[in-house]
Amino acid sequence: MEQTISHRILFPNAADGSSTPPPAAAGDPGGEAIDTESIRKLVAENAVVVFARKGCCMCHVIKLLLHGHGVKPTVFDVDEQNEAAVTSELFKILGAGKSAAAADQQLPAAFVGGKLIGGLEKVMGAHISGELVPKLKEARALWL
Repeated sequence: MEQTISHRILFPNAADGSSTPPPAAAGDPGGEAIDTESIRKLVAENAVVVFARKGCCMCHVIKLLLHGHGVKPTVFDVDEQNEAAVTSELFKILGAGKSAAAADQQLPAAFVGGKLIGGLEKVMGAHISGELVPKLKEARALWL
């Protein structure tokens, strides 16, 4: 159906270099290093990427909307405890770290063709206005 990537696979523990992170210590807010190059590569190499919180209904709606168009997005699932770190690094990497709009951006975050579209409100707005399908075609995520 869709390719789902856990943050634990993409961001292995930097201390030991292993691909399977050790359990987080008590009181440790995640304990995992954020590999900023991996986020950059993920967004650049995939036509559609959705950064989503596990169990989030808004994230589910974005995925359903994209599936309804016949698009198979790469979904990056983020655990609640690591959401702040992943979101912060994501928008720093994309050059949006200094804008007020980026500070308010939370998950879900949808990228089409390497560009941030936004959360559920922005994606639905693009869909309703007819801007989403041309963006998906331009990113080669949709052919019809």
